[in-house]
Amino acid sequence: MKIIKGLAILVFVGYLFLWVMTPTYVFKQKWLVRVRAHTTSTYFGTQGPTMLLYSFPVLFMAVMGSVYLHLRKKSNQNRNEGQKEATNGNLTIWRRPMIVKSLGIVSKIELAFFIMFIALLVWSFTTYLHVSFAKITPQSAAKKGEKVWESKLDSVALRLGLIGNICLAFLFFPVTRGSSILPLFGLTSEASVKYHIWLGHIMMTLFSSHGVCYIIYWIATNQTSEMLKWAKTDISNVAGELSLLSGLVMWATTFPQIRRKMFEVFFYTHHLYILFIVFFVFHVGIGYTSIMLPGFYLFLIDRFLRFLQSKENVRLISTRVLLSETLELNFSKSQDLSYTPTSIMFINVPNISKTQWHPFTITSSSNLEPEKLSVMIKGEGSWSKKLYQILSSPNPVDRLDVCVEGPYGPISTNFLRHDILVMVSGGSGITPFISIFRELVFTVETSKCKTPKILMISVFKDSSDLTMLELLLPAFGAPMDFSKLELQIEAYVTREKQPTIDDKKQVRTIWLKPNSSDGPITPILGQNGWLWLGAIISCSFVVFLLSIGLLTRFYIYPIDKNTNKVYPYGSKGVMNILLICVSIMVACSLGFWWNKKKNAIDSKQIQNMEEATPVGSPNSLFYNAERELESLPQQSLIQSINAHYGERPNLKRMLFERKESSVGVLVCRPKNMRHEVANICSSGLASNLHFESISFNW
Repeated sequence: MKIIKGLAILVFVGYLFLWVMTPTYVFKQKWLVRVRAHTTSTYFGTQGPTMLLYSFPVLFMAVMGSVYLHLRKKSNQNRNEGQKEATNGNLTIWRRPMIVKSLGIVSKIELAFFIMFIALLVWSFTTYLHVSFAKITPQSAAKKGEKVWESKLDSVALRLGLIGNICLAFLFFPVTRGSSILPLFGLTSEASVKYHIWLGHIMMTLFSSHGVCYIIYWIATNQTSEMLKWAKTDISNVAGELSLLSGLVMWATTFPQIRRKMFEVFFYTHHLYILFIVFFVFHVGIGYTSIMLPGFYLFLIDRFLRFLQSKENVRLISTRVLLSETLELNFSKSQDLSYTPTSIMFINVPNISKTQWHPFTITSSSNLEPEKLSVMIKGEGSWSKKLYQILSSPNPVDRLDVCVEGPYGPISTNFLRHDILVMVSGGSGITPFISIFRELVFTVETSKCKTPKILMISVFKDSSDLTMLELLLPAFGAPMDFSKLELQIEAYVTREKQPTIDDKKQVRTIWLKPNSSDGPITPILGQNGWLWLGAIISCSFVVFLLSIGLLTRFYIYPIDKNTNKVYPYGSKGVMNILLICVSIMVACSLGFWWNKKKNAIDSKQIQNMEEATPVGSPNSLFYNAERELESLPQQSLIQSINAHYGERPNLKRMLFERKESSVGVLVCRPKNMRHEVANICSSGLASNLHFESISFNW
């Protein structure tokens, strides 16, 4: 595993070095000339060298990452790794949080890489200008009928576009949910979304400047007709304008003021990325597009696999209806499906909307509950409130069609490396900590390794929200014994001075009757999913290369002769896009349907077990039950809760009082609480505090 990971990282370093050298004279006039001389062929034309330099290394990393993740999963050493890392404090200071305006909470490592990326953009821009400005003289400008400043403006406009392409090359990596590259660097798609946001803002700023500079240039040189130019074998300005327009519409809806208030507008307009990419290909040609192709290629594979998974209805067994418009949905799952704490899953309910998908944090543990998967949903938006109304009505539905995508989460967790875990949450932010708690209960019951103590600091608006604490206990299985786990819960109710008692307020468990066609949630590519993903990446790209190679050799080359001056860029781009899509669809479909056969056998076995459950028992599909928090058989949970009314926690005092050598501080929601805890942990007054902001979806 170390050799494979080391090889992948070495290729990544070489890939970054390639980007550093790209704007230089040495690369363009010497290295690239030599590469093209040896690799340009009648099968791939000038597109071949670009794919070799920019596409192959990334896809190679993705395949190596798939093999690495498969071996790591099979090694079953996650808990041991967590213990080993407890003594490794070399990077502790670099992992400390910082609050940077416009970036939010970032670690020093993240800030360092962000600065290095900005340095790459600045280096590339200045190097491009240095090389191009050296060729601009009064004589060269006069030959074009321009002034020197106009020629330089033309050069600046072009280089702004080239720099924007660097951001575009990395833009899709963070949003590839099933990525095999991100885990190589200890990242998840959920935690990397902020990188996508940063890259998107920088990219659109550069592309917008690129467009504005060209408009000014065309006006100054009386070439406004260029704005309507759609060249056959050159840069197509109209396509570039349409691509930029699509990007601007997406960009306008990403700002928090719009995204939070009109999320559906943000969600639907973001599908304009299809037009953005298509017109980008028409704008610059498929040859140059190959520079940013690998990230988008991996994204397309992930997107189509998610599409295949989303077409299957899953078996929703029961729901726990809590107070304050809160639900826990319990699904059937196959034992082959494993995930780590803090993982998320996307859910679609066609009865509410066929197009809306919402991410929710998983509350169950795949080890403690091998055949069940649970998520908590808080009614904080129109979609979730409609779902609550459907399931909490006096006469609730007896079944509900549900589709899912996922789960997605970290490849492993390192919570065992700490002596104590301090989990700070506000409201429904407690959700990811439920899965961590359940996983630690399983660990303490089955493993001899030492588990950390748990201190949960949960802040709620009113006492009805306290029922969320019941979700610490699974809805299924034998009563959970966590007496060996040191648990302390400090619950703060801020809007009430004393507890409110209402006998009518109860937590209901409603059991549903799924259709026989509904299946358990299964791993989309089976138990060896990472190997299948590596095979799909490899096979689909090989199929694409064979297809485009034959097409170029026997159709395009006889017409164009590798001159790029005869065959239209647009036609070549369309054929490449179609072949990429067909190759990915064929490879993904074969992998999906092959594993679906095995999943169907497992689904039948699970269905037979559920149908054999006696009617009227708590596990029956026809059984309804009601219970209150005070009547739980696990009284030790109630004894662990210390409720405070009409006050807020003094987080600074509570954290600084911890004297353990390693204190893992996990915080989730709201933003001001995360910033407060980050400031405390980064103050340097307590070296034993190790901060981690948890991604949350509801």
